[in-house]
Amino acid sequence: MMGVPATLGDDFLRERAAKMRESLQKSQTITDNVVSILGSFDHRLSALETAMRPTQIRTNSIRKAHENIDKTLKAAEVILAQFDLSRQAEMKILKGPHEDLESYLGSIGQLRNIIKFFSSQKGFKSSEVVLNHANNLLAKAISKLEDEFRQLLSSYSKPVEPERLFDCLPKSLQPSSDSPGHHDDSNGKNPSSNHHAAHHDNSLETAVFTPPTLIPPRVLPLLHELSQQMVQAGHQQQILKVYRDTRSVVLEESLRKLGVEKLSKEDVQKMAWEVLEAKIGNWIHFMRIAVKLLFAGERQVCDQIFEGFESLRDQSFAEVTSSSVSVLFSFGEAIAKSKRSPEKLFVLLDMYEIMRELHSEIETIFKGEACNEIRESASGLTKRLAQTAKDTFGDFEEAVEKDATKTAVLDGTVHPLTSYVINYVKFLFDYQATLKQLFQEFACSGQTSSELASVTMQIMQALQSNLDGKSKHYRDPALTHLFLMNNIHYIVRSVRRSEAKDLLGDDWVQRHRRVVQQHANQYKRNAWSKILQCLSVQGLTSSGGGSIPGIDGGNSSGVSRALIKDRFKTFNMQFEELHQRQSQWAVPDTELRESLRLSVAEVLLPAYRSFLKRFGPLVDGGKNPQKYVRYQPEDLERMLGEFFEGKNMSEPKR
Repeated sequence: MMGVPATLGDDFLRERAAKMRESLQKSQTITDNVVSILGSFDHRLSALETAMRPTQIRTNSIRKAHENIDKTLKAAEVILAQFDLSRQAEMKILKGPHEDLESYLGSIGQLRNIIKFFSSQKGFKSSEVVLNHANNLLAKAISKLEDEFRQLLSSYSKPVEPERLFDCLPKSLQPSSDSPGHHDDSNGKNPSSNHHAAHHDNSLETAVFTPPTLIPPRVLPLLHELSQQMVQAGHQQQILKVYRDTRSVVLEESLRKLGVEKLSKEDVQKMAWEVLEAKIGNWIHFMRIAVKLLFAGERQVCDQIFEGFESLRDQSFAEVTSSSVSVLFSFGEAIAKSKRSPEKLFVLLDMYEIMRELHSEIETIFKGEACNEIRESASGLTKRLAQTAKDTFGDFEEAVEKDATKTAVLDGTVHPLTSYVINYVKFLFDYQATLKQLFQEFACSGQTSSELASVTMQIMQALQSNLDGKSKHYRDPALTHLFLMNNIHYIVRSVRRSEAKDLLGDDWVQRHRRVVQQHANQYKRNAWSKILQCLSVQGLTSSGGGSIPGIDGGNSSGVSRALIKDRFKTFNMQFEELHQRQSQWAVPDTELRESLRLSVAEVLLPAYRSFLKRFGPLVDGGKNPQKYVRYQPEDLERMLGEFFEGKNMSEPKR
């Protein structure tokens, strides 16, 4: 190849180039032909598409028509299903709820859904007709529900018997009497009041009060469903009226069976105190039962039936209980507004105490705006009772000081006023906590304990002032002081044995013990100074003066036998008179009585022994000595033991 000439190489290349040019020309020709063929296809396809367009339009219309038919058939099926449900619901509703309440309530729900469905079907020509029929049917259904609610509530609403209520109380409050509603009626100023002991029983603070079952638990869900349906139908007022009319009557009857009476202010004012006192004791008992058991139970029932409807719940409870609350509160108001008298203080404190005890429960049970009036009435009654008790407390002090009782204490013993006031004061200390709370209602400062001490001292001072006045009615000064001694001793002894000692203090006690001793000394001075003069040696000489020489062998120079006889005679007469009178006087305290006898004996007997020893022989030697020396010292001592026994008094009242 290396030897091939250059010309041959050129020819070869030209030949190859010519072949390639020829191939390209053929390829271009083929391409042009293919383009021409494809162009003719495009023209024909366009013509075909133009020819098929009407067919495609008709096909789409048919497809859309089928789709619309499907939609219409489905809508018709839904409407027909609603008609079927409507017929089913109507059949159940026409039967009424009594046989199958749950199914009946389900039918009402279906009916509401049907009404909702057709309300949204504005294009359905018969919607209005269907809706009218469904709404009329729903109205009938709700009316039957109202009847069923009334019948069901009435069937299971029965008054609670007193025995059931008593079983719900703590044992300390359960009455021992067989008479329903009547427990121990003792109240007032009697310190043995079992009622007040119950008030201050500390166990009550933790005692459990279990409200009775007013309506069976299985019935409450049904009543709730019924009330819910009626509220949804806009029948709140109808169900409220049914509930109020049914439950309020039952509640009032439960209280009536318990013993609660509807008493006016005039009825209260006409009552004898003993009767009224018993009714107040029962009222306190009834208030606790009503609030803690009946009203609490009623609130539970109301809350469950009207659960989810707070306003209706509170309004229903307020209207059910308002009449019963009014009956209870009106009695309390009548007492608070009645004429004040000292014996009412303790029942007023008891009433104030129970209202304070029930305050938190009343606030809880009677919650909500609908019960505002009831809560305000309770608060107002509590304040009026506090004010009346406070005023009565003040009246008592004034009454003690001005007491003008004509009760005569001829024997000088403890006056009824003294024992009354002391028992009154002692009983006040059972109410210390209550009085402290009461003073806080009105006090500007918190010194409630000192206020109680101050009031107690004022009462004691008023009593002593009155006793001083009464003591002046005695004609015998000795009896005046014996009377004051007895009464102040009784006061001091009573204070020492009570809580009043801590309040009044030891200084007060010691000061008044000294007053007792002063009156005892004054009694001795007034009662015995005259008779002791008979035993004095002064004035026994015949000349009426000079000293008395000693007695020797029964003779006494310068002593008048006649004077000696007269002295013995006078002594006998005075002692017998004292014995007759003062054995009728009384010193009721055994220790004080013995102490007073002893103090008299310590003065009288030594003087008599001395006089008898010195001058007795002058009389013994004469005629009828027993006429003059009638008593030996032992006789006097025995007769002194009969003093202050309080035997029958025959002395007329001054």
